[in-house]
Amino acid sequence: MAAKAVSSARVLGIDASRATLAHPTGVERYARAVIQALLPLAEAHGVRLRLYFRDPPPPGLFPPSPAVEHRVLRFPRLWTHLRLSWEMGRRPPDVLFVPAHVIPLWHPTSAVTIHDLGYRHFPHAHPPLQRLYLDLSTAWSARAARRVFADSEATRRDLIRFYRVPPGKVVVAYPGFDPPPFPPDPQPILRRFGIRGPYVISVGTIHPRKNFGLILQAVARRLAEGWEGQVVLVGKPGWPDPTFERLRRDPLWSGRLILTGYVDDGTRGALLRHAEAFLFPSLYEGFGFPILEAQACDVPVLCAPSGSLPEVAGEGALFLPPNDPEPWAEALARLEREPGLRATLIARGRANLRRFSWTACAQTLWEGLWELLTRPLG
Repeated sequence: MAAKAVSSARVLGIDASRATLAHPTGVERYARAVIQALLPLAEAHGVRLRLYFRDPPPPGLFPPSPAVEHRVLRFPRLWTHLRLSWEMGRRPPDVLFVPAHVIPLWHPTSAVTIHDLGYRHFPHAHPPLQRLYLDLSTAWSARAARRVFADSEATRRDLIRFYRVPPGKVVVAYPGFDPPPFPPDPQPILRRFGIRGPYVISVGTIHPRKNFGLILQAVARRLAEGWEGQVVLVGKPGWPDPTFERLRRDPLWSGRLILTGYVDDGTRGALLRHAEAFLFPSLYEGFGFPILEAQACDVPVLCAPSGSLPEVAGEGALFLPPNDPEPWAEALARLEREPGLRATLIARGRANLRRFSWTACAQTLWEGLWELLTRPLG
């Protein structure tokens, strides 16, 4: 669909449907945070915002403003391609921005954030139908959008490689992060999950790509050396991981493996804050918010050099191979016997956090969106 002529009353539409989820993960948190950070920029430039919701937003989700309109479009299935497409045809904004999903079939001039292409690197880790949907929807969004934002250089390279997106069309806008709160007394939280001593932690949806089986293999080596601790995995169930499921059935993990499921921010912060180390052996990440959360909680980070993780962790992590548990076990032993290494990683992690903010992310997004809003027809 051709873009409308830009008028003095420019309207930026944003798909805010992912910002209202009760249990947000990375991309939903991203949607909520970038919309909040874009509000003052739009107001300062005299641009009206029209936010499209599938469900009514909770009170106070976004600050009230006379320049912001909420449109709640109730629809049971295929909300994006049917209901939002209908709205775009009936009453289109000048530009539509989709921060955490797919561009509708009928759309005005549009921009989209594409977060990762892990399914192209590890197709076996996704059910076939889901993999097909991800491939088709990403190809469509990358082609339909006038501007594509990527969370990292790794994702930008993937878009150019796999979908032949023109390099000048893709802009890297590093997300910010929100340090999780943590209560002054963590003991009730630790007791609730049966955590009774030292532990290592990881955060993420249970999924083959997260490579949690390697954590169990590495910690099993530490347990054989006399370490008496536990493994805490924070995240909701996703897709079955045969390696992880096989390893967790070993009697060794009775009482030593804690699966918390989805937890609120304060609980996650408390669990991170008191861990011995944060382990992130993921096989691919488009960004990796948990690394920044761990660094904000003063936890030493061990992670794989996969996808965007070197970009995100910077100098505040030890990078270890994702296919060999032995270096991970040795790194955990080093953290225990070398307090200086622990202190160095924590300090470097803190310094690394200064590179990421939602204000900077929104500014990069706004520059691309403003270019579309002010571009002449044609």
